[in-house]
Amino acid sequence: MKNFFLTWLGTAVALLITAHIVPGFSVRSFVAALVAVFVIGLVNAFIKPILSILSFPITLLTFGLFTFVINALTLWLASVLTPGSGFEIKGFLAAFLGSIVLSIVSSLINYLLRAVE
Repeated sequence: MKNFFLTWLGTAVALLITAHIVPGFSVRSFVAALVAVFVIGLVNAFIKPILSILSFPITLLTFGLFTFVINALTLWLASVLTPGSGFEIKGFLAAFLGSIVLSIVSSLINYLLRAVE
């Protein structure tokens, strides 16, 4: 349970950092980041597997690069599902760049959190 909360907090911090790096990607507060990370987790748990299965042929043809598009779409969908929460993504390009930056930053933060344990 402790790892879950550390990962959740680490990803929320990564979301705030991503908002400062990527234009068109905004998070107003830490609470908004916590809510956004929760919704992103739900979207990744329920909708992303369906999208991955449906897009498997194109993912195979692009040697897995279409996965970046799926990640961007799920991140964008999470922002659409949380209107007025302080988490907003303006456009597909911001979602695409944000998904790449978010995955890198959250991986680094979660690695550092695991090293401290």
